[in-house]
Amino acid sequence: MSNQDLQNDHERDIALLEQPEELREPPKFKVIMHNDDYTPMDFVVEILMRYFAMDEAAALATMMRVHTEGSAVAGVYSRDVAETKAHLVNETARAAEHPLLCNIEASE
Repeated sequence: MSNQDLQNDHERDIALLEQPEELREPPKFKVIMHNDDYTPMDFVVEILMRYFAMDEAAALATMMRVHTEGSAVAGVYSRDVAETKAHLVNETARAAEHPLLCNIEASE
């Protein structure tokens, strides 16, 4: 292999290395809270404040949306965070003997 061939190979390698990778934001998932006829409203407000970092006014508004519309989005996160939050809500509700249900779905 000649010096010119080595130079050409080296330039080609550099060109390949200099191309930046295209990074994409991971897909987002909605954590959805569902209404039931038994879970106390104040418990739902506590959950929203504890696990979704809402202030009292936002938690009350979201709780009322759950109560009047049947469900509401509590937050939008990456898949792992959304699954963890939904699991924590469901486990906390079961421990308190409430049927409150949270699940996740892909955000558009």
